[in-house]
Amino acid sequence: MLPVKTSLVKVGDDICKVVLGAIANAGLKIEDGDVLLIADKIVATSEGRIVNYDSTKPTEKAKRLAEKYSLEPSFVEIVLREAEEIYGGVPRALLTLKNDVLIANAGVDHKNAPENSACLWSINPNETARRVWKDLSKTGKRIGLILVDSHVNPMRVGTTGFALGIAGIKPTKDCRGLLDLYRRPLIITRMNVADDLAAAAHLVMGETSESTPIVIIRGAPVEVTGDYDPNEVIISKDDCMYMRVFLSRRTRRDKR
Repeated sequence: MLPVKTSLVKVGDDICKVVLGAIANAGLKIEDGDVLLIADKIVATSEGRIVNYDSTKPTEKAKRLAEKYSLEPSFVEIVLREAEEIYGGVPRALLTLKNDVLIANAGVDHKNAPENSACLWSINPNETARRVWKDLSKTGKRIGLILVDSHVNPMRVGTTGFALGIAGIKPTKDCRGLLDLYRRPLIITRMNVADDLAAAAHLVMGETSESTPIVIIRGAPVEVTGDYDPNEVIISKDDCMYMRVFLSRRTRRDKR
């Protein structure tokens, strides 16, 4: 993993110029087979996906949720606008569904955003990843690209990285039917390669003032290809162990 620092990215910056300039300043070059992992926040910032609290008027629902979960009413209003579903929460976080991702606060984040502001996800992270990947591929190198954000996992402390947007790599490895050490076939196992890479890069990027929103991963056992499907990493609610149990119990509770 090769970490790459940048200066502060601003609205309107050409993200490809930022990435290539930062890589050059680090004395590095992109090579065939590299996977570039980029913090989604610098891409979303360059796209102008910044919302100021002062321009956001909270609804009564936002005010109620804000009081219940110790959040700023204007922040909650932004979350309500971004979220597809809201399931509940804990102090300082709402559990939401956004772009088929179970995520805190619909991805709305005031960390490393300007004062009284929050940064939103790109409108379509996979399409954004594809656009950046195509622009960076003009270097003539065969690369993959992942936009990285962080989330929390059930019953685990702290954040880990995950692949919010994917381009140029096969994001999963299907192990079903392969044999284990005892010659038994695997039945349900698939590896989420994209999230594994994102988690590794997140460790280097950090969450505070590291100014390291780019990581080049070289030599990873992944398939770099233009024939990819970013939605391979998505599982339906009915097939997801957590969501299926959670929603069925929620439904039974609501009926009582």
